[in-house]
Amino acid sequence: MNGWKLIPYFHNKIQKHMLNIEANNPNLKSWVEVTSNSDFPIQNLPFGVFSINEEYPRVGVAIGDKILDLKAIFELGYLSGLPFTAADFDSEYLNSMMMQGKEGTRALRDRVSELLNAQNTELQGDAEKVLFNQSDAQMHLPVMVGDYTDFYSSEQHAYNVGCMFRDPDNALLPNWKHIPVGYHGRASSIIPSGQPIHRPKGQQKPSETEPPVFGPCKLLDFELEMAFITYEGKELGDSIYTTEADDYIFGMTLFNDWSARDIQKWEYVPLGPFLAKNFASSTSCWVVTLDALEPFRVPGPVQDPKVLPYLEYSGDKHIAIDLEVLIQPENGEENSVCHSNYKHMYWNMNQQLAHHTSNGCDIHAGDMLASGTISGGEEGQYGSMLEISWKGTKPYKMNDGTERKFIQDSDTVIMRGYAQKDDLRIGFGEVSSKVLPTK
Repeated sequence: MNGWKLIPYFHNKIQKHMLNIEANNPNLKSWVEVTSNSDFPIQNLPFGVFSINEEYPRVGVAIGDKILDLKAIFELGYLSGLPFTAADFDSEYLNSMMMQGKEGTRALRDRVSELLNAQNTELQGDAEKVLFNQSDAQMHLPVMVGDYTDFYSSEQHAYNVGCMFRDPDNALLPNWKHIPVGYHGRASSIIPSGQPIHRPKGQQKPSETEPPVFGPCKLLDFELEMAFITYEGKELGDSIYTTEADDYIFGMTLFNDWSARDIQKWEYVPLGPFLAKNFASSTSCWVVTLDALEPFRVPGPVQDPKVLPYLEYSGDKHIAIDLEVLIQPENGEENSVCHSNYKHMYWNMNQQLAHHTSNGCDIHAGDMLASGTISGGEEGQYGSMLEISWKGTKPYKMNDGTERKFIQDSDTVIMRGYAQKDDLRIGFGEVSSKVLPTK
């Protein structure tokens, strides 16, 4: 990973940083008020990019309903001894900060945890200078995404789709349980929560006997996903192994991989998703570190057949994160259409990253890798309208008496997620996007 010399502050605390004990202590309390149902207790401390009153964006950390301005506390000297410069926080993306790798960002998160600890008075006198209300802030895309990969790693989702378009006996293609299937998507159209999208247009084939037509998508869908963001990786030609993958993963976001099903059906043979996917993908704006999610590790499914050696892993590498999708019509109420959990994935992040780099493909700070649609094994846990309405044959009944087979213009799709263990809740906020008519 990116190396840097140990300076006194870091050297004196290296064992603590490596174990990350204090920042994850469930008994920690902050002097900043945090409600019991907040996504952002002191044990979370996710990173994001924000601005106030259209000022230049900079890096912050969420605590309760506040944002701690890292640029401000750096300028006040509270981060002295850490391997960062002013430019790392006076930035419209997290990429520069992330170049210090896991050791650097872990040390930073631990130092922020110390400053916000209820037992620490260092920062409290400067609270008005460094804390802002989240309600007053504009959140931005957290990273400059260099490359984006979308996986297809939920067995139930793959099975459901296979049943619809093939048959239950051949639902999973022969390679599915041998490799984490994925494709390279378009990074330029990844957008932050709150930014609306326009209904895409493209080629569709109404029936087998009619020629293709061009026009607005009629079967617009969401896909409930999580995404992970990487640190700077190894050189081109080198591989990252499952045993070290955690060291190259910065954190996670909620992710809505918008899909135009009618465009997708016509174009995906022989090379897979293209224009049906690249018109927009929405991400939440707070990046929850992998360290903050450690308490929520769970065992994964038994992988049968046995995977090849480079995909083998040890320990609990799946994470239990409760997920919900809601559809809100214009001026209407939210309708909860899906409750799922990230633990349902067949392939975990370590396997995905190991497979991605197994051929020597390099990754860089800010690359984003999405999970694929997350579907559980029961109705109500399906992570797309394609599955919820079963290809339009089972319309979802909304609170206002209308029905949804797919997403309509003026609908807002909202995804929320959090991990919970006893009284400790680590949340992601939400990713929300409104659908506007085709341009």
